[in-house]
Amino acid sequence: MARVAIVFTGGTISMELDPVAGGNVPVLDGAALLARTPGLSAIAEVIPIVRGRTPASHFTFADLFGIADAVRAALADPGIDGAVIVQGTDTIEETAFFWDLVLDNEKPVIVTGAMRSASQPGYEGPANIRDAVRCAASRELRGQGVCVVMAGQIHPADDVTKTHTSAIAALGSLNLGPLGHVEGDRVVVGRERVARRHVPTERAAEPVDLVTAVMGDDGALVDAARARGAKGLVVAATGAGNTSPKLLAAASRAIADGIPVVLTTRAPAGRASAGYAFPGGGATWVRAGALLSGYLGGPKARVALALGIGAGFDRAGLTALLADPREG
Repeated sequence: MARVAIVFTGGTISMELDPVAGGNVPVLDGAALLARTPGLSAIAEVIPIVRGRTPASHFTFADLFGIADAVRAALADPGIDGAVIVQGTDTIEETAFFWDLVLDNEKPVIVTGAMRSASQPGYEGPANIRDAVRCAASRELRGQGVCVVMAGQIHPADDVTKTHTSAIAALGSLNLGPLGHVEGDRVVVGRERVARRHVPTERAAEPVDLVTAVMGDDGALVDAARARGAKGLVVAATGAGNTSPKLLAAASRAIADGIPVVLTTRAPAGRASAGYAFPGGGATWVRAGALLSGYLGGPKARVALALGIGAGFDRAGLTALLADPREG
């Protein structure tokens, strides 16, 4: 029988309603979650690793490196077939991509959670845990990097996005679609990831700031980030990579200071490009020295930039890291 390590970190899946606090709070530890998830023993032998009950919105880069170390140690055991990380969904698109970048193992690593707390009708936490364990134990997902499994869907870490605040099917892979799905006791893979990024580092540069462009943006947030010593900047531009000229001017000052600046889009799917050449258009950003991030949106581009700078990558290295690996 397969053996799967499960790292419990908290999140909505571990929460119940506290009438005194007036909302959901972390209550259930790893043992309690396993007790609420019947049928696991028919899928795999589970090895629990408990790392607290932390809301995903509280995670830091240091926390993510610690979880990565726990997963790496578990996967080093030749008797372990894969790993599951149970967490909150608030930052799942960032955390999963972080682990996808720093973990380098053929064994499946699956991230899961829940959209409803254990006090709510339709609590789907146990079903998601079962699906995640099934995926971690499967040979079909070997070599596919870190995946997010929720609501029966298998999403690649480099594309998964949280698209809704409360819907059960809140996650989507908006550019190329999910890798597959879980159908009863079967893991069905419809496509494979062509290539993956990897960053060999135990350090993330901080601070790396994300600025979202808005209509009439005067660049003040970019100037403020530069003034506080940002090590890198990600600008989520409108449309295909376009901003006001003032925002570009502020970013150009940061680039002149040697700060890497990445251009992406605030749109939920697609990518920034050099298709527009008016002042503030994507072409003028590229000419000013900004790096394009392929299909990585703002949160993921920030993770990649922080890890790339932390690893000591030069401009060429950062460019390669941010680029769409399918085009390499």
